[in-house]
Amino acid sequence: MKQTIYLILVLFACFSLDIKAQTVTTDFSKPPQWTKDAIWYQIFVERFRNGNDDNNPRLPWIKGALLDSFPPTWEVTPWGHNWYAQENWAQETGLDFYRTIQMRRYGGDLEGVREKINYLKDLGINAVYFNPLNHAPSLHKYDAAYYHHIDACFGPDPEGDLKLIQSENPGDPATWVWTSADRYFVDLIKEFHNQGIKVVLDFSWNHTGSEFWAFRDIKSKGARSAYKDWYAGVRFSEDGSSLEHYDGWVGIATLPELKKINTTGKIQGHPYEGDMHPEVVSHIQAVSRRWMDPNGDGNPADGIDGMRLDVAEHVPLGFWRSFRKFVRSVNPDFFLMGENWWTSWPDVLMDPVPWVKGDIFDAVMHYQWYKVARGFFAGSADGMNLELFKNKIDSVFLRYNPYTRQAMMNLGPSHDAPRLLTDFANKNKYKFQCKPSDNASYYTGLPQDIFRKRAALLLLHQFTFTGAPHIWNGDEMGMTGADDPDNRKPLWWGDISFSSESQHPASAYNYFDVPFFDNSWHNYYKSLIKLRKQHASLRTSDYTFEDHPSMLIYKRTNETETVYVIINPDEQPAHIPDRYKKMELIFSTQDYEGLDKPLGGLSGIVLKK
Repeated sequence: MKQTIYLILVLFACFSLDIKAQTVTTDFSKPPQWTKDAIWYQIFVERFRNGNDDNNPRLPWIKGALLDSFPPTWEVTPWGHNWYAQENWAQETGLDFYRTIQMRRYGGDLEGVREKINYLKDLGINAVYFNPLNHAPSLHKYDAAYYHHIDACFGPDPEGDLKLIQSENPGDPATWVWTSADRYFVDLIKEFHNQGIKVVLDFSWNHTGSEFWAFRDIKSKGARSAYKDWYAGVRFSEDGSSLEHYDGWVGIATLPELKKINTTGKIQGHPYEGDMHPEVVSHIQAVSRRWMDPNGDGNPADGIDGMRLDVAEHVPLGFWRSFRKFVRSVNPDFFLMGENWWTSWPDVLMDPVPWVKGDIFDAVMHYQWYKVARGFFAGSADGMNLELFKNKIDSVFLRYNPYTRQAMMNLGPSHDAPRLLTDFANKNKYKFQCKPSDNASYYTGLPQDIFRKRAALLLLHQFTFTGAPHIWNGDEMGMTGADDPDNRKPLWWGDISFSSESQHPASAYNYFDVPFFDNSWHNYYKSLIKLRKQHASLRTSDYTFEDHPSMLIYKRTNETETVYVIINPDEQPAHIPDRYKKMELIFSTQDYEGLDKPLGGLSGIVLKK
């Protein structure tokens, strides 16, 4: 009898665990709870680390990446190569640097990511966001050839994987195979999860690459293709035998745009109504389910935890609303983050509010925060005084629900924007004339100390403010880099020997800097992450600005603690108001003698009440 009771109790416990695993833990209209605690790290795999030379790209595997032809002498570039120096094969093309740089490959792969999971854990990361891993010919992978396969060169057996892919019917999910790269990624998800790190994957549902399986079918079969209605602007020859026209996204021929239907009110940089072709929707859902629940058992614990959605404003709202319902039906804690950037470049950023009301995205990449913060801390062409900074920050954040504010990914540098130290070493407008070919005076070498101090203040603000902080891979190493593609240098790992970097040929200055892993800068990031993790008020509470004529002071408070952040953005020392002098000093950006002493110029402290 006792054994029977014990068996019943065990079965009940197991049943309870299953119910708990399937219980909706997140309100449909709200972000998952884990997002407010996120410390984001963005990984661009091709430039992260080369863990396996045997899977390095070969010329036949990158066919269709560019309109320019690759020279027959092309080869993978050594990791430590001088960034602005063209290789011999690149010089043979007769093309300029910014044409041949898109041909360059370094061989970064998922094995290189696996080697550095402990590095990320030690840094304090608990959420990674991968740029696209689709099988694709380009270095950036936004030109998917297959959404449902990881790029073969990111896995251990590219040749074998390519043969496997040819055995399936990509239009029929029942025939899809699992390549070695696919399985490697699924195993990698498990390793990240075992370390308490969430995994978010980047997709573009707006366009594919010109090597996408359905688009190749259209090019091969013309009007007889079963996928002729998938793409925008498609026109065939009079006899229907050949494709004569299609719409490339923003005119880029290698990025054919997927067709939008039943659209109304489409204006560039604004949300608009409409949907996607039903067959495209079905394919996207099958792809999403594959990566959300790889073993198909109904438990999404083995899958990705969210998606970052590229150029989201180009996709109609009807699709996004149904997509949210779909992913939340598979995983109630799934995170959706949109890229909603420009209404009118370079002056007007998009209004995120229509996208984060609870029916579309949980958050956006919050460039809206960074443009204001950079203008204040860097003293750039977007510069502003203290009161204007506070007013603009309020005008951004106070329009969101409190839970949405906490989920926003506060980022500046990324694969699409200059690296932090370079961005602070220049006075241009945000994202305007920010590489040497556009501005000969734009400086790309190692920055002077004053710019590092200003960038350190921005980081203090980022890691102590409302919203989840983000790190673009390599920024924590002290890397430099202008706008795309110069922000995509291979990472400066300490065990790799680098040649001296010299300036771009168009630059109006000279330098010879040897790239190196900056341990002091790395440790500063670690200290900020530790601070944020140790104090829940920095992650889960709202902010309140305090009055002061020259110093930025704000409060973060929850049920158990109150934390104050005090930043002196001036180069001259300033006295701390008496009302803060009896508090506990828990962090400082520079050596600080005590609260009864002036706070040094371009420095900041954190106090606990």
